Amino acid sequence: MIRRILIVGGANGVGLAIAQELAERKTTEKVYVVDKVPLMDCYAHEKIEAFQFDLTNLNYSFFDRFSDINALMITAGFGKLSLFKDISEQHIIDSFNVNTIPVIRLIKRFYSRIENCEDFYCGVMDSIAGWMSSPFFAVYGATKAALKIFIESVNVELIKAGSCNVILNVSPGTINGTNFYGGLNNLEALHNLSQEIILHIEAKDEVFIPQYEEVFKEVLNRYHKDFRKEGLHSYEYKMNSKR
Repeated sequence: MIRRILIVGGANGVGLAIAQELAERKTTEKVYVVDKVPLMDCYAHEKIEAFQFDLTNLNYSFFDRFSDINALMITAGFGKLSLFKDISEQHIIDSFNVNTIPVIRLIKRFYSRIENCEDFYCGVMDSIAGWMSSPFFAVYGATKAALKIFIESVNVELIKAGSCNVILNVSPGTINGTNFYGGLNNLEALHNLSQEIILHIEAKDEVFIPQYEEVFKEVLNRYHKDFRKEGLHSYEYKMNSKR
């Protein structure tokens, strides 16, 4: 059971919703929230301790202070719907420097805890865009596809090492209630999803795709049968939905 958790990217969106859910649990002792932006005062809680840190920083010794945690959740990341021809080179660099490299660095810093025989709960917010071609999201999808393969590979290493722990890959599609597309945080809209994520982390599942049976099982089947056709369908869907 999660007792003391570090949530990287916990000042907004799903990370914030998970922080609030866990803070309300009687069994939770501490929720550490780390984000580039400050935690808004309206989300303050006696069990939540918030810190500001830029994940593009080269020095990660900041995270040494969280030696007491038994859970790690990484939700930091951003994306931009745009054709690849319109994406700047700096955006490509920034995308990997926030979405991908920090996750791998953080897993590395806490790897001895994850590989240990004692329970340690770990989850990463990935994306369904990392499982298939996603036009208008080519760079974002690439950052998430890298995480998918990384998590799958490391989980095999953990199994072979005899660890009782794995890393959960959470790969949703569009999520309502976040500021991903410039909207506002809506914790009520994120309540069910955040609860499901917590359950999957504590069950030590390796993959959680929200709405898998309802939506993405068929989408992934179509993709594997004809990736080009599904990519074209995805292109038209994004154009028509005007996201």
